[in-house]
Amino acid sequence: MERSVQQVSVRVFDLPLFHAGFRPFFLLAGLQAAVLVPAWLSQLLAGVDLGLPYSALLWHGHEMVFGFAGAAVAGFLLTAVPNWTGTPMLKGAPVAALAGLWLATRIGFWLAGVLPAWVPALLAVAFFPALALVLAHRLIGAGKWRNIAFLPILAVLTVADALVQAEMLGMAETGRTGLRLGIFTLLLMITVVGGRIIPTFTANGLRPVGIVVQPKSRPRLDQSSIALLIVAALAAVFLPGSRESGGLLLVAGALQLARLAGWYGWRTTKVPLLWVLHLGYFWLGLGLLLLGLASFIPALPPESALHALTVGCIGMMVLGVMSRVALGHTGRPLVAARPTVAAYGLIFLAAVIRVFGVMVDYTPALWLSAASWSGGYLVFVILYGPICLGPRADGRTS
Repeated sequence: MERSVQQVSVRVFDLPLFHAGFRPFFLLAGLQAAVLVPAWLSQLLAGVDLGLPYSALLWHGHEMVFGFAGAAVAGFLLTAVPNWTGTPMLKGAPVAALAGLWLATRIGFWLAGVLPAWVPALLAVAFFPALALVLAHRLIGAGKWRNIAFLPILAVLTVADALVQAEMLGMAETGRTGLRLGIFTLLLMITVVGGRIIPTFTANGLRPVGIVVQPKSRPRLDQSSIALLIVAALAAVFLPGSRESGGLLLVAGALQLARLAGWYGWRTTKVPLLWVLHLGYFWLGLGLLLLGLASFIPALPPESALHALTVGCIGMMVLGVMSRVALGHTGRPLVAARPTVAAYGLIFLAAVIRVFGVMVDYTPALWLSAASWSGGYLVFVILYGPICLGPRADGRTS
């Protein structure tokens, strides 16, 4: 009996779904993105009782920042860290266990009206430490700060999640602080990783279409933009809406756009896998500027500015990276199919409507933005689900 159970377990871990970390986590991220937003709006605007003991806004924020984006982070790091450190691809039982923990957390929140409140809270706070534990040996063994730095990032995400859980459990009013800390930690990761991959992908990806560019190397600008983003983020988290945080955010946004300008994004119009990354990074600079302006212009809602960073930057960067990684790591050509390009457009439209449309007519704009967002990620799930579930196109196993 025990031997048969072990044999079944081995066969499950040998499924293509667990051959790389991006496979289960990108699929789960896409499903979470497609389903959660309509569910949240049905509760918030249509009065549908989901039986959840949390405020609709807090639940929505947590599940998008730490659920959707958390899955994308896990899938990316589980796939990228072996490449960075020159070690074998993480696969099998560790990947399956982490995906199971993430999924159990989501189920726990949906059953929060039945389960003890501490169960989903404990599962949620355990996820990023578990991910860090799986990655720590390889990152530390690489001996380079640029790799090891992702462990503190995961630690900050854990603290941010714990702050949200404290309010969900009725222990303290720290939910908004936790959400902002989580969002800005994700933006910091995008700034660091984006600076590595976007210039390189741009130079390499434009050559096949006959365009030769050499993105500018500006270490001082890169370092100052990251440093100022950290300072501005701390001000935005702990002094939200203050003129001090507003000023820092304005400078941080300008530096990010200056950084982006040296990467030749305007030359990428023929390569969707490239322009989606440039467009996502543009939302980072724009969102920081809008959030900074909101501290000085009362008519500009800070929530709209914040969604430029979440729906626009995080939403587009996650979709762009997931589609590229899924193609490249399954032996497929790095060419975005038309439905993928349509998905990019839908997420961009969702961001525009969520940031600017709500200023004209709030409720219809929310529904329209949600439909566009969910449609974009539903396209991803339909198109990339078989890619994540199936074998590599080139016959390799990893």
